[in-house]
Amino acid sequence: MGTHRKGGPAPDTATAPGQAPGRDRYFDTLRALALVRVVAYHALGWPWAGLVFPSMGIMFALAGTLMAKSLARPALKVVRSRLRRLLPPFWFWGLFVVVAMLVHGWMPGWRIVYWVVPLGDPPGSAWGEQAWEILWYLRTYLWFVLLSPLLLRLFRLAPVPVLLLSLTPIVVFQFVRQPPDDRLGTALLDLATYLFCWILGFAHRDGVLRRLKPAAVVPLSSAALAFGAWYAFAHRAEYGTYDLDENPLAQAFWSAGFVTLLMYAKARLGTDFAGLSRMRWLHRLVTVFNARAVTIYLWHEIALVLAVPLIDLCWQVPAFEAYLPLASQWFLLGVGWVLIAVFVVLAGWVEDVAARKRPRLLP
Repeated sequence: MGTHRKGGPAPDTATAPGQAPGRDRYFDTLRALALVRVVAYHALGWPWAGLVFPSMGIMFALAGTLMAKSLARPALKVVRSRLRRLLPPFWFWGLFVVVAMLVHGWMPGWRIVYWVVPLGDPPGSAWGEQAWEILWYLRTYLWFVLLSPLLLRLFRLAPVPVLLLSLTPIVVFQFVRQPPDDRLGTALLDLATYLFCWILGFAHRDGVLRRLKPAAVVPLSSAALAFGAWYAFAHRAEYGTYDLDENPLAQAFWSAGFVTLLMYAKARLGTDFAGLSRMRWLHRLVTVFNARAVTIYLWHEIALVLAVPLIDLCWQVPAFEAYLPLASQWFLLGVGWVLIAVFVVLAGWVEDVAARKRPRLLP
């Protein structure tokens, strides 16, 4: 899941052997790949990572699909269920982060309430920034969940026009009126950046994508990709990089084009990875990633932070210094994944509790 600020189930597919009822391996695999890309980006800092695989756009589109499916039930019940599944893992993780910052001299103000419900960016110290900077995603996801009953009703009035017009807010923010430079402005900018992807999830769930002709979808998606890439590279001097995570307009259009093609392949062609179940280890890995997605996202930056002093200790062991690539960023990434696995075992059970399931070390 992530930018380096500045790094689901489908109803219309058959269940593969050994697969949980209702699970779609295509979407599950996309979500797992998105998480892998997020961690790799935060460890290695590749500016081109978002162009290869726009993880956050994919995550928001998949979440939008699930939200549209869930809203067949009463909206209040659905929103409450989403909050219940999201907040306990966030609170458990936040307890460690907040206490660590307090021990290191942080003096919080009244905005500490955002550590209870992250409707705004939770405050934090510079010392703990690498841990808490990723919370923009949870804040944006939370607002999309709260707005979804209204957005879905609006979408169903005129599906295709609403989908296309969902790119308007980011264009307005870029060329007409900048959002305020505060928490509200940041939240509005993130919502505008990923609004199309969220509503695209609605379009997939409601069968709108399946009804669209390739002659319309492919050229429009290609145009969005071309504009997003052009804007990213043409404004490198302004943003200091072509990294999409630093350029909201480029991010919005590139993600819109890329994710539309991924979702359209599923809706129109029935693309799936049902054969994944025959590769038991990979099937298992994708299952764990999806069942522990919130845990992996929240704890991955802490794992990468802790990997640094662990590698520093390795330099003091002559054999490790001689035979291990301790100076390699790839080694840092590897150690980070080992620590993420530890956190999945130690903290992942909170996701089970939040979902009212029996707690397990591994799903």
